[in-house]
Amino acid sequence: MNKLKTILLSLTVTASCALHGAELLPEVPARAQALSLTGEALFSAEPNQQTSANLDAARADYEADPNAAENIIWFGRRTAYAGDYRRAIEIFTRGVEAFPEDPRFYRHRGHRYISIREFDLAIADFETAAELMRDLPIQLEPDGLPNPQNIPLTTTQGNVWYHLGLAYYLNQDWPRALSAFRNGYNLGGYDDNLVSTGHWIYMILRRMGNDAEAALALDEISAEMNIIENMSYHQLCLLYKGEMAIEDMMAANGDDPSNAAVAYGIANYFYYNGDKQRSDALLRSIVSGSSWSAFGFIAAEADLANPNR
Repeated sequence: MNKLKTILLSLTVTASCALHGAELLPEVPARAQALSLTGEALFSAEPNQQTSANLDAARADYEADPNAAENIIWFGRRTAYAGDYRRAIEIFTRGVEAFPEDPRFYRHRGHRYISIREFDLAIADFETAAELMRDLPIQLEPDGLPNPQNIPLTTTQGNVWYHLGLAYYLNQDWPRALSAFRNGYNLGGYDDNLVSTGHWIYMILRRMGNDAEAALALDEISAEMNIIENMSYHQLCLLYKGEMAIEDMMAANGDDPSNAAVAYGIANYFYYNGDKQRSDALLRSIVSGSSWSAFGFIAAEADLANPNR
């Protein structure tokens, strides 16, 4: 009888986990990571040697102590860097279940929900993280891919607001996106943080038709800023201020995240300045590229999928 109860309990737990997994990860074709907003299967490229080595090291740390929060986080992050966003979501879900009061797991899982186009699930995670971090001290977030100066530029709090703003933006909920990005901007930080967040704030205000307020949002942005990583966002902000010409900016296409960011910013610039034809052509160029998990790429998809644009 006890053995039968054990078997039934095991079956119940297995069924529950399967249902939970189905809710977390919608069905996709074999080996695909996600579906684009137009229903196209999206596949990740094979990771390079260094990315694979970093993942192997993170997996070894996790297997040595799977109950350590840091080990779960880095195993999930390294898994995502290797292009397996669905597996990363499963790993971060283990962290959510083991450490339900730690906002970092919701922050990282939400990021990867954005990668696989599950914007509502991302919003739910970031809203939870925002509530959990309300009374916590500002927490520096280590970089998975350190910059040349090896200076971590972001915080858990800043990343939660940034990615929440992005998720709302991708749902084209401008007021909520603006509120989230402003919460992040008001945290201050490095110049890199100001230009990355200021870029989205400016675009949102222009999409809302608040041109004068958009111009004021860039008051703290200047050509003399000390930018370590976010050169693309800095260039875009200078473009918006009339201090840089489009032809002087870095290549604008969808073949890597930085270029996709620049291309999307320019496409938006064309759009709210009345040149929808050039805007749409550039958006289509972005989504024909290979960097489908880049935020600029996903935003281009969202715009092209909007029948009222």
